[in-house]
Amino acid sequence: MHTLELINLFFAGLLAGAEFVVRFGVRSTIGVLDPPSSIQLRQALIRTLRVAVPAVYLPTMLTGIAATAWNGTTGHGGGTGFTAQLAAMAALLGWTVVTFAGTVPINIGILDWQLDTPPADAPAIIRHWERLDTARTCAASAAFALFLTSVGLQLA
Repeated sequence: MHTLELINLFFAGLLAGAEFVVRFGVRSTIGVLDPPSSIQLRQALIRTLRVAVPAVYLPTMLTGIAATAWNGTTGHGGGTGFTAQLAAMAALLGWTVVTFAGTVPINIGILDWQLDTPPADAPAIIRHWERLDTARTCAASAAFALFLTSVGLQLA
């Protein structure tokens, strides 16, 4: 096992944990607020998480790429854990696509919402964002589980 893989596990765990908390903790809490408070909280979270999530995602992706490339070029390619590592990278790529093509554009739009006059289609936009958020949570959790599997298989 390579130190790079341990660093990757750390960041992948943080990413999956952040997604899990937003999906199962924050989302349900926002839903009980009145519309202006809900919008205000969403906007505050977007401003905070648009810094925090990339700070975790980028090292996850970069160490994942580096560890996978290292395992693929040092004779580990196709060996124990390498397939799980490739699957983890595919899950992380899925997270990336859903994020940059889906939730980021919606978040940018939500930042422009007025507290007292949200767009008429705000509930539909939020439902769409929530579906994308569920996909992100699944992808980040799968990536973490598969990176763990890869390391576990290498240790066995």
